[in-house]
Amino acid sequence: MRARRLTGSLSCLVVLTLTAAGCGLSGGSDDGGATAGACKVDKGNVGSGKLTGDVKGTITFQTTNLKKDFGDFFNGVIADFEKAHAGTKVKWIDDPGDNTFTSRTVADAQACTMADVINVNAPTATALTKAGYLLDIGTKDPDSSKPFVPSFWKTATFADASGKSIHTTLPWYTGGVLLTYNKDLLAKAGIDPAKPPTSIFGLFADYEKIAKASDGKYFATMANPIWRIPADFDQMGIKVLSSDGKSAVFGDDPRTTQWVEWMAKLYKEGAMPKDSLSSSNDPSTLYSQGKVAYGSTNPSFVRFVKQNSPSVYAKTAVGQQPYDDLGVASAGAPQYISVAATSKHAATALSFAEFLTNAQNQTAWCKDPAVVIFPTTTESLNDPFFQNVTGTDPFSQARKLVADQLKTASTNQTNLSPAVQNAIVSQVQLAMQGKKSAADAVKDAQEKSNELLKQGS
Repeated sequence: MRARRLTGSLSCLVVLTLTAAGCGLSGGSDDGGATAGACKVDKGNVGSGKLTGDVKGTITFQTTNLKKDFGDFFNGVIADFEKAHAGTKVKWIDDPGDNTFTSRTVADAQACTMADVINVNAPTATALTKAGYLLDIGTKDPDSSKPFVPSFWKTATFADASGKSIHTTLPWYTGGVLLTYNKDLLAKAGIDPAKPPTSIFGLFADYEKIAKASDGKYFATMANPIWRIPADFDQMGIKVLSSDGKSAVFGDDPRTTQWVEWMAKLYKEGAMPKDSLSSSNDPSTLYSQGKVAYGSTNPSFVRFVKQNSPSVYAKTAVGQQPYDDLGVASAGAPQYISVAATSKHAATALSFAEFLTNAQNQTAWCKDPAVVIFPTTTESLNDPFFQNVTGTDPFSQARKLVADQLKTASTNQTNLSPAVQNAIVSQVQLAMQGKKSAADAVKDAQEKSNELLKQGS
C-alpha cells in the first residue's frame, strides 16, 4: 500500500496570518533596502539577477527528525563543507516534524528567525513561497537545476504571491512505488508471477482470482481505500480536481464508478480481510505471515520482509506498479531543501544547500543501511548501488527497478487535504459494505468534496 502523502494547499492570507506588510518580495523600500515577507534583507536576496557574495560566515541548517539516526552522516557533510570553505560555520538543528511544523516554521519566518537552510515538505514550501520567505534558487543560480532528474526539478516549483511559479526548493530525497507479491500465492490462483498486471483493473482481476482460489485462507490485499485514493486515480489518468484545484471532478469520469464497483465486488468476494475496511494497518504483518498475496508498494517493505520473515521473503518477487493510462511510474513529491530569503549569509546558505543535495552526498546517504530512500539526481540513480542486482534477491531488484522508474517517473500527483480524502474514502467504504451503489457513492463523494473545497478544507 502506498503511504499517505502530506497534503493540503496553504493560503497566504488565511493560514499564514501575515502582518499588514503583506505577502511576497520587494526589491526596495523607503530606506533603499529590500524585504522578504516582512523582513528587511540584502537586496541581492530578492529580485532578478544571480546571487553574489563570499561563501563565509555562520548559518543554521534545519532538518526534520534526522539527528537521532543520521547524526554521524550529517555531521560529516557539515565538516566537509566547512573544510572546503574556510571561514564558514554550519549550526545544525533538528525539528521533530510534528503536525505543527508548517505553522511553527511560518512563525519563525515572520519573526525573521527562520533557519538559513531548511528541510521542508510541499505544504510548507507552498506557504513560505507564497509569503516570500524563500530564496528564488532558480533565479539566483540558473545552473542549480543541472544535477536533478527533470521531473523532480519540476516539482521544486511553487507559486509566489503573484501566482508565478518559481524554484524555491532543491529536490532532496524521495520514495518509490512497486508491486511486492508472494509468488506461491499467485501461482495457486493461476496467476503468472513473471507477468505483473499493467493496469489497475488488471490488478483487480488478479485480486478476484486470488479470492476465488483462497477460500478465505489468505487474501489479495487490504480493504481500506485510503491507501489507494487518489493514487489509483492518478495512475489511471482520472482527473481528481479541476485545474485551479477549487473543485472535485473525479466523478465526471465513468471509470471512477467502475473503480468503486470493483472495490465493492472484491470486498464482498473475500479478496480483502473484512476487518481491514477501516483499519489503518498496512499489509506488513499479514504479508509476513503468508496471509496476503500483495504487500506494500513501498520499497522499504521489501527489506522489512527480508529482516522479519525469511521464509516469506524466499517466496517474494517485485514488479513495476501498473503504468495504466499514465504510461509511467509515479513518485510522490520528495523532501526539499530551501534557503531562507532572510538569510544574512545567503551565498553561504545556497552553497551549502547545493552541496548537501549534490549527487555525491545524495548517493552516500542512500547507501546508509538505516534508511531506504532514493535520490533525485541523475548521476545518483545511475550509481552501481542502485543498478547492480545480486542474483535473484528481491530487495536489490526492487532498488534497481525503482531507481530506473524514477528517471522518468511522473511527480504530478494530486494533493488532497485530509478532510477531502476522508470524505471520498468514507463514501467508497459505504459502497464496499453494500450500503449504497457505486454511482451514488461517487456522486456523494464529489458533492461532499466540493463542499469542503469551498470551505477551504
